[in-house]
Amino acid sequence: MFSFGRFVNLSLLLGVAVANQIPFNPVFNQRYDAGLFTPVEELSILSEHEFTTLGHPAFPQHSVRIKKSSFCDGTVDAYTGYIDIHEKHLFFYFFESRGDPDKDDVVFWTNGGPGGSSSIGLFMELGPCTILDAKGPKFNPYSWNSNANIFFVDQPAGVGFSYADYGDLVSTTEEAAKDIAAFVVIFFENFSKFKGRAFHLSGESYGGRYLPIFASEIYDQNTKLVAAGLTPINLTSIMIGNGLTDFFTMLPAYHDFVCTAAVHPPVLDIASCIRMRQAIPRCQKWAKESCLDIFDGLSCEAAMSFCEAELMNPYILTGRNPYDVTANCDGEPDDICYPFTRHIRAYLDNPSVRKTLGVDPSFQGRNFSFINFDINQAFMVHRDFYYQTYLNVAALLERGVRVLVFVGANDYVCNALGNERWTLDLDWSGGEEFRSTQLREWLVDGKRAGQTRSARGFTYATVEDAGHMVPYNKPKEALEMVNRWIGGKQL
Repeated sequence: MFSFGRFVNLSLLLGVAVANQIPFNPVFNQRYDAGLFTPVEELSILSEHEFTTLGHPAFPQHSVRIKKSSFCDGTVDAYTGYIDIHEKHLFFYFFESRGDPDKDDVVFWTNGGPGGSSSIGLFMELGPCTILDAKGPKFNPYSWNSNANIFFVDQPAGVGFSYADYGDLVSTTEEAAKDIAAFVVIFFENFSKFKGRAFHLSGESYGGRYLPIFASEIYDQNTKLVAAGLTPINLTSIMIGNGLTDFFTMLPAYHDFVCTAAVHPPVLDIASCIRMRQAIPRCQKWAKESCLDIFDGLSCEAAMSFCEAELMNPYILTGRNPYDVTANCDGEPDDICYPFTRHIRAYLDNPSVRKTLGVDPSFQGRNFSFINFDINQAFMVHRDFYYQTYLNVAALLERGVRVLVFVGANDYVCNALGNERWTLDLDWSGGEEFRSTQLREWLVDGKRAGQTRSARGFTYATVEDAGHMVPYNKPKEALEMVNRWIGGKQL
C-alpha cells in the first residue's frame, strides 16, 4: 500500500545510495565445510517461550531469532521472530501450509509504502486470519497459506515491529535487498526440509520496486552459494500486485484512468481533465530529461512536483479513495481509508498479543503504526522510486524466473492502464510474443474474474471489482489466481 500522508510527493503515494554495504565475505570464495555448521533442521523443536537463534557462517553479520507463536490460525504451526543485522532487526511472521507443509512451495510477502507494514497484507488481505471488526482475528478460508508456506516481513528496519538500535534507516531498495537475500539463505540452510523448494516473492504497491530488486539480489547471490558448496535458492517467480514498477508510464495513466472510459466512466469534471491533458506533454518531457536521460536530482524533484500537482492532486482532492475509485476515503489518516484497520492496530497494541509474538520490549508503550513516514521520507530523499526497475524484470525473465503482474481494476494509484503499458513496452526476448497475444477472460467457477495475457513466463492479469488490495476485495479469485500460478497453470 502506498502512504497518503502528503500528496506533493509521489513516494508518499506509493502505500538509496547504498550505505553500510555488507563487506566482502571470504566464505563465498571457498568450498563450504558442512562440519562447521549445524542446522536446526526442524521447526517443530522451536520453543513458544523463547527465541532460538539461527545463523550461517556465510553471513556472519546476520542471524535470525525465531519462536513458535500460537495465534491467528489454529490449524497450522505459526512462527514469529526477527532478522538481526547488527543494529537492524526486521520482524517477520511465518505460517506453514494448510495443505502439505513438507512439500508445498514457500511464498514471501511484503507490503509497500515505502515504510508500510506487512501486517496490512496479513490481517486485511491474504493471511490465515483477518481482523475486520472489533471481534478480533477471524479464520480466513482464502488465505494464501492454503497451499503454500508463507512469510510476512516488516521491512526495512523501522517498519511495523521492526527496529534499529541507533535509529539508522535503510533508504534504498538495493540496501534492503541484501538483508532479505541473507535472511532467505539462513532460513533455507537451517531448515533443510525447505531446501530446493520453489520460492516465490510476492507483494503489492511499492512491491513493484521491491520485488524485482529483491529477486535480482537472490538470483545473483545463488552463484556465490553454488561456488561455496551451498544449496542455491530455487527462485521460481515474483508476483507483483498493483505495483509501481515504472513511474514514467504511470504518469499519463493517472489522467487516462479518471478522465476517459478506458476502465471506468470518467470521475473528474471536464475542466480538470482538460488541464491534466494539457500538462501531460510538459510533465513527460521534463521527467524524461531530468529523471531518466540524465538524472539531475533537483530538476527531477521539480519535474515530479509539477507532475504530481497537475496529474494526481485533482483526483486526491475529490476525497475519493485512491485505492478504490468506486468508494470515498473514510476515516482518519491512520486508517488508510478503511476505518476497520484501527481494529488491527488495537490488536497489535495488546500486550498479551505482543508477548505471544515476541515483540521486542522497546515497543512497550508505543502504538503500532502501519506507515513509518521517516522511512518514506528517506526513500524520497534518495529518489529511490525513479530507478528503472522494469530492467530487472526483463533480466529475470531472461533467466527463467516467471513474473506475474496482477492489478485490481478499481485501483487509481497503481492503476491497470499504467501497469499494462509497461508490460507491453518491456524489451525482452519474449516481448513480441507477449505484445501479439490478445487479452482474454480468465474465469473462476465459470464466472469472469478479469482479463489476462501471457507469454513465456510473463503474465499480466486484471481482477475485476478489486482495488489496490486485491485479496481484500476478491479473496476467492486472488487465491485461485495464486494457486494456478504456483501450480504452473494458466489463469
